[in-house]
Amino acid sequence: MDDTPFAIDRKDLIEGLGKGLRVIEAFDDDHPRLTPSEAAQRAGLTRTAARRYLLSLCHFGYAATDGKLFWLMPRVLRLGQSYLGAARLPRLVQPFIQRASLASGETVNMSVLDGHEIVYVARSNSPRMVSIGFHAGARVPAHVVTPGYVILATWADEAIDRWVAEHEFTSYGAAAMREGARFREAVLAARAQDYWVTEQLLDPGLRGIAVPLRDRRGECMGALSMTMPIQPLSRAQMVARLLPLLQETAQALRPLL
Repeated sequence: MDDTPFAIDRKDLIEGLGKGLRVIEAFDDDHPRLTPSEAAQRAGLTRTAARRYLLSLCHFGYAATDGKLFWLMPRVLRLGQSYLGAARLPRLVQPFIQRASLASGETVNMSVLDGHEIVYVARSNSPRMVSIGFHAGARVPAHVVTPGYVILATWADEAIDRWVAEHEFTSYGAAAMREGARFREAVLAARAQDYWVTEQLLDPGLRGIAVPLRDRRGECMGALSMTMPIQPLSRAQMVARLLPLLQETAQALRPLL
């Protein structure tokens, strides 16, 4: 891959840039509007520093304010879009998942794990009128979507334990995992199968299937997945029809990664 990490001398870092990015990341679904004090608490900064970063974001068009509350503006989307447009992995994967989508009639996604969230970075829509699943750029907690299980399944046991201990198992659908121990058991089961199927974790009536996407050295680069209605196919029928296609697609990509 062309994004192999290397050691960076700390004296070359611009700490202010990192702090500004933390302020942007302080906003989420539960906190769409923040006061400087709230942003400071969530970003680990002083109120004065957080206010200056927020005002700077407003000046450059990344945020707006009414004088009390601050919120992000659409310009922030350029940051994520830059990755989707420039990164090698999504561009490389796209024609492969497009062929898989045409062959199966289902939407196919490629996603990666970013900390404790799954980020969808490539998508090929189903030929159906209504397409199911997440758009490219969407983020969702890893424990409520199938790719989270197969990506974590490629990790060492100790790394899984640390991740589970730090993760917030927020409840979503009725079937969503709420206990770290149960989630860890499922991840180990996904490792044994080298694929995983989930049902109704996030949305009722939907089922997901995913396989790990490995590079030529065997390292996991992400996951390929499909989401579809539970009906009319049974779980076994869905696995028999779609798992070989996902596995073939992952295998075809492996020499190129």
